[in-house]
Amino acid sequence: MTNSASSVLRRMPEPDSLEIVGPMPSEYRDILTPGAMQFVAYLEGRFREERRALLARRAQIQNAIDLGARPDFLPETRSIRTANWAVSPAPHDLVDRRVEITGPVDRKMIINALNSGANVFMADFEDSNSPTWANVVEGQLHLRDAVDRTIEYVNPETGKPYRLHEDPATLVVRPRGWHLDEKHVLWDGRPVSAALFDFALYLFHNARALIDRGTGPYFYLAKLEGHLEARLWNDVFVAAQEYLEIPRGTIKATVLIETILAAFEMDEILWEMREHIVGLNCGRWDYIFSFIKKFREHPEFVLPDRSLVGMEKHFLRSYSQLLIQTCHRRGAHAMGGMAAQIPIKRDPIANERALAKVRADKRREVSDGHDGTWVAHPGLVALAREELDAVLDGPHQVDNRRRDVWVTASDLLEVPEGPITEAGLRQNVNVGIQYLEAWLRGSGCVPLFDLMEDAATAEISRAQLWQWIRHGATLTDGRTIDAPLFERILREEMSTIRTALGEARFESGRYDLAAEIFEDLVTAPELEEFLTLAAYPHL
Repeated sequence: MTNSASSVLRRMPEPDSLEIVGPMPSEYRDILTPGAMQFVAYLEGRFREERRALLARRAQIQNAIDLGARPDFLPETRSIRTANWAVSPAPHDLVDRRVEITGPVDRKMIINALNSGANVFMADFEDSNSPTWANVVEGQLHLRDAVDRTIEYVNPETGKPYRLHEDPATLVVRPRGWHLDEKHVLWDGRPVSAALFDFALYLFHNARALIDRGTGPYFYLAKLEGHLEARLWNDVFVAAQEYLEIPRGTIKATVLIETILAAFEMDEILWEMREHIVGLNCGRWDYIFSFIKKFREHPEFVLPDRSLVGMEKHFLRSYSQLLIQTCHRRGAHAMGGMAAQIPIKRDPIANERALAKVRADKRREVSDGHDGTWVAHPGLVALAREELDAVLDGPHQVDNRRRDVWVTASDLLEVPEGPITEAGLRQNVNVGIQYLEAWLRGSGCVPLFDLMEDAATAEISRAQLWQWIRHGATLTDGRTIDAPLFERILREEMSTIRTALGEARFESGRYDLAAEIFEDLVTAPELEEFLTLAAYPHL
């Protein structure tokens, strides 16, 4: 942005005083316009205190759980759960969403995902995106070009061009969660909400173009912990539509049920957003992380190796089936979770095993009643579609009410059994460090050990290590997991990473900083709420 444009923004009158403190290349002025930033300031000023109060409420609930309270279905909202009502109908381009692909907001990824043959592409500012200033602002530029159908990319090494096909996937955007700030933009001297920043810029620049194309501004909402946080989003939607003078109900959202507390309030979340919501999604990896985090003080909630905590486990299967039943009763889509596997080109046998896991996962989801599913790689779109096509007679199966499902609080809180192995411990250390190092360099979606890792899976890794140390969990060989054992394995895994990468590549990265942050998180006396909160100052 030019100095003159920047000064216009910095002279905004109170109470809409807003300051951009991040670097301002000239191309950013197309996104960080005075009008767009005034919209950010409007939403921040109107909703800041309510957001902060809800985050404080999270801490209060956590304190109660630490002291022994257990989540349950809310007695005060029982009338909502028992009443007969439905959400507003889905728009035409979200009626069939059987295969959705997700990924960060870099230019090539957006083009490939929109061209992948998936029904929907979720462009992610959250778990698969490292929120560097460049990634955040340039991601908005890329999405604007995608909406305009002008987006192009040329590989600088091969010269290969990438352009949109005639019939791209429906675009849905995931802003960052309520807990995150955008430190490069200040309102009234304090960082603005990252969620409102991402949402406001995309909506301001693209809502009318999307409507004119016969689609609309669609969003995925992450990490909600209950219906009051959904109510805040709904209030934001109403205010934003009034501000931009677009019809109420134009914005549509799908909420990820990826916290254990939200699983007890799915009906209430749908109710609060009934004008704007079209479905719920099983955000399985963050859900496991939330399970560890919420019950962190209680040894009876210690989980086994991450690789053993699959969707066939009772507490996860119960959550998935309850989501299907709840959504279908209310006329909403029930979306399945992410397949973290990626094609393994170097090893046909390992690749076939990975694809078989994806097939089994998607077959289970659609057989249970899910209307759609997620993949992380374009190479898995056709495979996932085959499994869903084999069961779905129409665009979805919302009429499958799953009246046979009866899920209680104890079902959702049943802890799976299984061993804790040295291999599992080492994988958590290795994945946590390598992911965090990539995140610090600006990459939020990283292939490791033939899986696509993002912030959610890295969170499981570091939270499990903290939990195991906290409660003196025992390895299968009888050793107690304590800080000295973790620190020794961390040093050994760092050496393994260094050897695998080579000295030059290792030293050019940020591995030492990643290991330092990771060790501090794992050995801290209290579990940090989010890894990204601790790491964000280092971006």
